Amino acid sequence: MSDQDWDDEDDDEAHPALTLVSRFIGAAASPFWFSSVGQKLRPSLRRDAQAWLGALGFPDATPIGLRDWREASEAAESTGIDDPAFEAEEQLRAALTTEAIDLMGEDAVSVVLTHLGGELGPRIGEAALNAIRVWGLDDAELANAAAGSGVQACHNAALLLLAGRADETHAFALKYRLFEQGRWPIALIGTSLHLF
Repeated sequence: MSDQDWDDEDDDEAHPALTLVSRFIGAAASPFWFSSVGQKLRPSLRRDAQAWLGALGFPDATPIGLRDWREASEAAESTGIDDPAFEAEEQLRAALTTEAIDLMGEDAVSVVLTHLGGELGPRIGEAALNAIRVWGLDDAELANAAAGSGVQACHNAALLLLAGRADETHAFALKYRLFEQGRWPIALIGTSLHLF
């Protein structure tokens, strides 16, 4: 599938998932990224975070709000392959990738996700760096960690669409919703979701 195919209306009609992903990319290019970090956790945000934790298999975990980029940096340093949420997401991602490839074909999935990264990666990266600078900091490594997490959330949400599962209660849709509210869900540490 070429870049020209990506914009071809007939192709979108043949694969409704492509239309959904195209709309998703347009919506995700909005300037909400990291716009509410450090703010108090509103009840609606808590509910969304709790729903995400439940969908991942951690209903007893609790979201806790981080106050500043220093706390966010410390939480980000604690993430990794030992993070139970990461492991749960990896299993979901593997299953959805198989479903998406079965539905769309490996080349189409690869092109769409590459397109998504090319479109959203720079925007989310710039938003993360700007959010850090608003706080009087200049930490490219931390900005990259925040942006990488955001791009991964977009990748996973797009996989959900490509697999033909536009399910707002799926863990990937719920996690993206946290980013959409200007937040950064960093890590599940013990039974606490560190949410900036």
